[in-house]
Amino acid sequence: MSTDAKLRPDPAAAEHDEPDVERRIYRTIFDSVMNQRLTPGARLPETQLCELFGVSRAVVRRVLQRLAHDHIVELRPNRGAIVAIPTPEETRQIFEARQGLEAALVRLATRNGTPEDFADMRRHLREEHEAMHRFDQPSWARLASAFHLRLAAVARNPILEAFLNEIVTRCSLIVALYQPWGNASCEHDEHARIVERMEAGDAEGAIRLMHEHLVVLERNVCLKRADAEPSLKQRLGLA
Repeated sequence: MSTDAKLRPDPAAAEHDEPDVERRIYRTIFDSVMNQRLTPGARLPETQLCELFGVSRAVVRRVLQRLAHDHIVELRPNRGAIVAIPTPEETRQIFEARQGLEAALVRLATRNGTPEDFADMRRHLREEHEAMHRFDQPSWARLASAFHLRLAAVARNPILEAFLNEIVTRCSLIVALYQPWGNASCEHDEHARIVERMEAGDAEGAIRLMHEHLVVLERNVCLKRADAEPSLKQRLGLA
């Protein structure tokens, strides 16, 4: 879901359609985290968000509370909201959970995937390949995460898919915090080999490749942070 072109709606009109504007603000912040424009620790001042989206503080606070519930934002008493900062221990636990979850999803996707599903996944892989070769890091990161969510959709288990959506979001925070700029959050060739095994009906082979893929992803995380400080407007993609 892309950010609406009209970034600063009339506040009075927006208040009459709060659920829609709240979804738009939530999605803008969420997508900015996924695309690594908003990095862990980035401040989210209520006043600036109100000005950027043309809404009341009550609307912004409801959105921030939802983001905190989804582990994307931390609400600090008397200090405001920041993008969540995962710890090394949380990182280990998240990858541990992701290993088990994606193994189950790969098995289901191998069983339930149709020729149309696999053709769609291959189209996605071509987009990944193009982004990689034009050195488009934000698109590269977004497409790499989206591959796993697309695979989860093919599994046709909405409950497991929702769990993976949360875990992938938290992994994107980890990548934004710890992985050096210029590295892919996931390698395109590893994704392609997983799809090949799934399409061939080899669930166990695909699960083994997914396990190896996630091990490499976790190993690529290094415990240091970049110091870039773009403005909140730039981080939200509203500049």
